[in-house]
Amino acid sequence: MLQADIPAALDNRAPIPMECDAPSLEIEGELPRELNGTLYRNGPNPQFEVPGAHWFVGDGMLHAFHLENGRASYRNRWVRTPKWLAEHDAGRAIFAGFGSRRLAGAPATDCNDSGAANTNIVWHAGRLLALEEGHLPTEIEPGTLATRGYYDFDRRISGPFTAHPKVDPTTGEMMFFGYNANGPFSPALSYGVIDAAGQVSRFERFETPYASMVHDFIVTANHVLFPILPLTGSLDRAMKGQPAYGWEPAKGGYVGIMARNASTSDIRWFRAEACYVFHVLNAWDDGSRIVADVMQYEEAPLFPRVDGAPSDPARMQARLCRWTFDLAANTDRFSRVYLDDLIGEFPRIDDRRAGLLTRHGWYACANPELPGGGALHGLAHVNGDGARKGLYLLPKGDSISEPVFVERGSDAAEGDGWLLAVVWRARENRSDLAVFNAQDVASGPVALVKLGHRVPDGFHGNWVPAA
Repeated sequence: MLQADIPAALDNRAPIPMECDAPSLEIEGELPRELNGTLYRNGPNPQFEVPGAHWFVGDGMLHAFHLENGRASYRNRWVRTPKWLAEHDAGRAIFAGFGSRRLAGAPATDCNDSGAANTNIVWHAGRLLALEEGHLPTEIEPGTLATRGYYDFDRRISGPFTAHPKVDPTTGEMMFFGYNANGPFSPALSYGVIDAAGQVSRFERFETPYASMVHDFIVTANHVLFPILPLTGSLDRAMKGQPAYGWEPAKGGYVGIMARNASTSDIRWFRAEACYVFHVLNAWDDGSRIVADVMQYEEAPLFPRVDGAPSDPARMQARLCRWTFDLAANTDRFSRVYLDDLIGEFPRIDDRRAGLLTRHGWYACANPELPGGGALHGLAHVNGDGARKGLYLLPKGDSISEPVFVERGSDAAEGDGWLLAVVWRARENRSDLAVFNAQDVASGPVALVKLGHRVPDGFHGNWVPAA
């Protein structure tokens, strides 16, 4: 089939209507025998269609690829949140999208919770947690993917919990935050720490310069950084039928920096021109400086401007950018330098180097030879300076998910292992799990685990070893 034969309307964001188990999958190539564990992925997959609803708000569906001794199996399940259960019982959609607003004519229900648990899935202290940034974590039973319900760490935390917690590879602590911490569209964040045993050791709230959608944050060995960027939230706008979240560049950007052993009252705020970041590659301390590599947009994508002005598509593309903060300098500004012109998203590292100086990073990227640059058609491998070490591009029409790094073994050098990523085969309208040598992505996958159906475009996932 030629590229021109791929239907223009084909879209891998469309949901799939089923849960299924595939106990033995076809493998092209040979799976590395050291890969023993499960890749869990999460993403929106609405149970019922809501016309005009943002893709972000679809019900969470988990996809689990279990690899063991060169064999592969697959299972998918919806996360059975209170919203999913209420709508399942009603046999139709009830909630309109962001927040708890109900659709006209929706049946009566006691459920006022529109949480979707659709963004990430992480393993920490023996628990598997499905995450989205507006609600508490939802605990999932490993293997079966059964939903156990919200988990509040013995009532030690409350309110929103980020989809991007950070785990310190040295201490095992998991750090997290939540925006809208004092209620919808409030300019407050929470910050907390959960120790390696799963006990909450810290939880507090603080005010920020304005109400912002804060998708990710930055952690080094010694500091925590909170980006407040002008994708702003407004209850007043929402009440008037205007964008609840919108691009408001006149507010500029802020980044609050706090030493990890300090209080939120000690946060020092730095300023920058308007930009937006959904995802952070990594960050580290360098003497009196902090260096952070992020995927930066000049203008936030997926959301409108608050004044109704048209957005600039050329500014709504992310590129790898280095932020540098000099804590010893007498300034509240920080530098921003793009490291590459390649458009990309979903950056990952060898998580054993989280918060530390890194020599390897990977992200899903666009094909620079194709117009638009919105879809992700390949993988980029970069060194510690952001320079490209390798580039792999899929056949035209195919697209790829976030790459997840798996080390070869506990004593392996940084970056010695594999990348796992789900690939959509547009011509066949189905998906593969692709396994790459992380040091040689340009050579293409060493193995493909072949599914008979699509895994819709999603967000994030993580590898949980069998041990």
